[in-house]
Amino acid sequence: MTTISKPLPRRLASIDALRGFDMFMIAGGGTFIFLLKGKTGISFIDALADQFEHPEWHGFTFYDFIFPLFLFLAGTSLAFSLSGGLDKNISKKKLLSKVFTRMIVLIFLGILDKNAPLDIFDPVHIRYGSVLGRIGLATFVGALLYLNFSWTYRLFWAFGLLIFYYFILLLIPAPGFQAGDFSFEGNLVGWFDRNFMPGKLKQGTYDELAILTQFPAICLTIFGTLAGDILNQSTAQSIKLKWLFSLGFSGIVFGILWGLLFPINKHLWSSSFILLTAGISFIFLAIFYWLIDVKGYIKWSFFFRVIGMNSLVIYLAVRFIDFNESSRLLFAGLYMHTAEKWHEVFNTLGGLALVWLFLYFLYKNKIVVKI
Repeated sequence: MTTISKPLPRRLASIDALRGFDMFMIAGGGTFIFLLKGKTGISFIDALADQFEHPEWHGFTFYDFIFPLFLFLAGTSLAFSLSGGLDKNISKKKLLSKVFTRMIVLIFLGILDKNAPLDIFDPVHIRYGSVLGRIGLATFVGALLYLNFSWTYRLFWAFGLLIFYYFILLLIPAPGFQAGDFSFEGNLVGWFDRNFMPGKLKQGTYDELAILTQFPAICLTIFGTLAGDILNQSTAQSIKLKWLFSLGFSGIVFGILWGLLFPINKHLWSSSFILLTAGISFIFLAIFYWLIDVKGYIKWSFFFRVIGMNSLVIYLAVRFIDFNESSRLLFAGLYMHTAEKWHEVFNTLGGLALVWLFLYFLYKNKIVVKI
């Protein structure tokens, strides 16, 4: 897999649907499931709700997978976008310039998102690390590698970065601690953030979206470009599925095994965490692709595709528009007659409905906001 064929003539509905599934969890779906804990008396629901809370340090839950999946899908879409641009004879310099501009805009929007109301005259108390900024940086580096290296070499780049990151944390001690200390107190990432990351740190002693963790996070987007190239090949769908599932299961296995040496940890964005979440991303993409684009079962995905078409809009909308308060004003007269423990559940469900209707309005009017 060292060549890139012409892009498929149509947009893959499975990518939009999977992105929509991811954004649904971010926009309140995960909160809704978490709020069901202890209310139904069903042990399965309680166990599912536990998967929507981040571990304090080492460990892994499904909720840890949500942001890595978005980074992965950013790479998948990037492969389609860049290959399409090259097919139209757009120069690599122009394509890279466009991605660079997008990165700058996303970094700015990320700072606004994490600090609103933003006091530009107090830079010491501004948090500069952000989800959107990380996406912007990762896609820029991913584009740089995509335009200059083959599929195989990008795979080497990703593994090289993960190994490099592992050995940095393994061999270089934080002052006052031993080398290879992956604990909350003694890890090198936290020390590096405190000494070199400007502004405010989210967790006080470190910030999981700061400097060092950017390197392994980039690998998720690189892996996403590999998946994009697989889907973009003019080969049989069965072969594409074999590649996606093979890479997915390999990532999961190697991630778990590496976790024995380098614990799976979202706060550190450990190399084992990256491989595990990349593997799960390949599997999810394969399943969505098989169901929607291969088998043709597309109607069920409409709910998610509406969300996936405007992922950036809804990410910022749920930050600046209080959908839950709107839900209370509109629906509290109904759910107030239920048991009080269910009020927040129904209110969150109403907020989700308002979010989807807002996105459906954009979808019906063919309004798609992109950078």
